[in-house]
Amino acid sequence: MAKSLPFRAIALAVPGIGSRPLPLTNWACAGCKTALDVTAAFLAIALLWPLLLGLALAIRLSDGGPALFIQTRIGKNGRPFKCLKFRSMVMNSDQALRDHLASCPQARAEWAEFQKLTYDPRITAIGAFLRKTSLDELPQLFNILVGQMSLVGPRPIVPDEIQRYGESFAHCFSVAPGLTGLWQVSGRSDCTYQQRVALDSRYASERNLWLDASIIVRTIPAVLRQRGSR
Repeated sequence: MAKSLPFRAIALAVPGIGSRPLPLTNWACAGCKTALDVTAAFLAIALLWPLLLGLALAIRLSDGGPALFIQTRIGKNGRPFKCLKFRSMVMNSDQALRDHLASCPQARAEWAEFQKLTYDPRITAIGAFLRKTSLDELPQLFNILVGQMSLVGPRPIVPDEIQRYGESFAHCFSVAPGLTGLWQVSGRSDCTYQQRVALDSRYASERNLWLDASIIVRTIPAVLRQRGSR
């Protein structure tokens, strides 16, 4: 099981936290963030469409199943939306997870703490590659394009995870969930769930354009190092 990282060390390692040169509580800055999100998503889709099409075809041909995995996630102010990802799991993934957790106490404990598994029997061969490289999340560019997500924000969660945020939920999701965020550049699955919530809460409190820019810049090496990816 992956060793959790101390949150204090995580927070100090991320530039921009604690400084507010361009606070996003101001409507003009919030509008600027939205405009940047939509423009960046449009340009990324225009540039990456051959890759998106190629990955979709590869997934489709691998087992005959759909290329996209569409799941209800929680957005800004608790509004649900359909989050898009490239499918990285077998078709009967829910049953496969239940069977695995029922037969493996160690996996149950890991799932309870991280909502992730080091060994996940649901993941396909091509899915393992997509997850290691974070390419499975590229379809979320379309969620950003229509205003359901942002380039940077808290991790989009499923409805069952709301209770794990407790009193922090409303604050964490006072902003749109992001394609990347503090969690993604701070160890991802190496963080405990409590640290993940703390990072999302910290972003909602300290969000500013400089912090967004620093997280985007740090996302590329984080993906290349595959730190905390599962």
